[in-house]
Amino acid sequence: MTIKMTVENAIQAKEEIDKLESQGYTHDDIYIFAHDKKRQKHVTDALDTESVGMKEQGFLDSMKNMTSSRGDELRAKMASAGLTTQEAEEYEEELDKGKLVIIANKNQ
Repeated sequence: MTIKMTVENAIQAKEEIDKLESQGYTHDDIYIFAHDKKRQKHVTDALDTESVGMKEQGFLDSMKNMTSSRGDELRAKMASAGLTTQEAEEYEEELDKGKLVIIANKNQ
């Protein structure tokens, strides 16, 4: 089951992650996305969540993302974390507004 949500900041993200953990999700099941790469890395590191990499995307998609725009990269990574293409587009718009996107997926 994939759970997805948006939050305004890392404090709200921490609260939501705590709730997800109480529902049986582990840190390896939870992904956080931010439009700014540095913000995403800081929040991911601070909250000890997973980042989408070659394991989730595969080698070719990972290489393709190295030359893609940030929006294309984010949509591809969110799709790899369990969103449909349409959902990834909608959540990428939320990232454009400065929000954080949390995706929890036990199937990864």
